[in-house]
Amino acid sequence: MSLAMLLTALLLPPPPAPPEPPAPGDVVPALLAEAGIGYEVDGDGDYRVVFSWAQESRTQMVFVSGHTEDVAGRRIREVFSPAAQLEEALDADTANALLRDSQTRKLGAWELAGDVLYYVIKLPEPLDAPLLELALSIAAETADDREIVFSGELDAL
Repeated sequence: MSLAMLLTALLLPPPPAPPEPPAPGDVVPALLAEAGIGYEVDGDGDYRVVFSWAQESRTQMVFVSGHTEDVAGRRIREVFSPAAQLEEALDADTANALLRDSQTRKLGAWELAGDVLYYVIKLPEPLDAPLLELALSIAAETADDREIVFSGELDAL
C-alpha cells in the first residue's frame, strides 16, 4: 500500500454504525404487521412509517420509538411526527398557540427537540394494533397540518 493510500485511509471518517436494533421482544413489528402498515427501522432503532394522501399529494413521516421508557413501573412508548425544522426560536405568539392547540388534543401534544417541532403521543404498554394505528394516524395528520402552517405547501417532512 502506498503512503498516499495509507494516509487517505487513516484520514477517512469511520463507516457509519449499523442501525441500532429494536429491543429484544419488541412487539411493534407484530402490531404494525397486524395493522397492515409497512415500516423501516432507522439509524436510532425507531420504526419509520410514511403516510401518503394522494388527493392532497402529501406525505408525512411518523416514528414509533424502538424503545420504551419506564415511568413508575409502566412502559411508555412514543409515537412522534416532525412538523417543522425551525431556523430560529419560536416567538411567544407561536409558542402560546401551540400550547393552546395541545390543550385541545385528547391524545398527544407539541414538543420541541433541538430545532425540530414534533407532535408526540405517549402510549402505555401493552398496546394493541388498533390503538397504535390510531396514534400513527393522529400524529401524521396533526403534524402535516402544522407543517402546512409553517411552510405553506412545502412537503419536506
